[in-house]
Amino acid sequence: MYILWLDTIELIMRKFFKFIVFAVLFTLIGFMNKNITVPERLYLNEYSNIYNTTSSEITSDTVPIFSFQDVPDDVYNRMIGKSIPIKYKDRVDINSLSYLRLSYIGFDDETHIGEMIVNKKLAEDVISIFKELYIIRYPIEKIRLIDEYDANDEVSMTDNNTSCFCFRVISGSSTFSNHSTGTAIDINPLYNPYVSSNAVLPVSSASYVDRSKSFNYKISKDDELYKIFTSHGWSWGRRLVKAKRFPTF
Repeated sequence: MYILWLDTIELIMRKFFKFIVFAVLFTLIGFMNKNITVPERLYLNEYSNIYNTTSSEITSDTVPIFSFQDVPDDVYNRMIGKSIPIKYKDRVDINSLSYLRLSYIGFDDETHIGEMIVNKKLAEDVISIFKELYIIRYPIEKIRLIDEYDANDEVSMTDNNTSCFCFRVISGSSTFSNHSTGTAIDINPLYNPYVSSNAVLPVSSASYVDRSKSFNYKISKDDELYKIFTSHGWSWGRRLVKAKRFPTF
């Protein structure tokens, strides 16, 4: 009976010791968790359709974001009367477009997040391209929806804004632009202007028309951006890249 009593006491002591050990461990883990800094934004992989950040810019020590999703209602509302003119509202199938958030390196050599609307069939391709541009730290001054400029192409280009979708005709014609289907992107357009027989757009970019001159941010066939886009099947038209497999709207 005495031996059985000792065995019982030993068993109780072992369980009590285990309880104390686990209690100490859980206390330590809880203390550590209080001191762990949770990242403000989660990394979105190249084919994520999650939208989880509201800031238009991030700092260089934040993980890059490359995401796409259906156009959110608040973004759509921003587009109405601007990149989607009221008179053409019924002609724009919003379900054929995707809303992208893209990390990029600005002229200040810092990381920023831009917004872009593109054709849904090109969303994954554009994500991949801008990831490549980000990796090589290719400088792009701004990536904003043209709606921030009231869909005024001249104002957007003068501000050197890189953009894609805008339901409009080609300047000086009645033909709808590839921008109307989200299949063309203007890249650093102040330094890579649109030139026709009777116009240079934006007007303030006249000094960048002569492509034989050497200057910063000029896109040519030797440029890394040109090589990356064309390797994905896009064509270059002086100030914009265009998906070859999509016809002019």
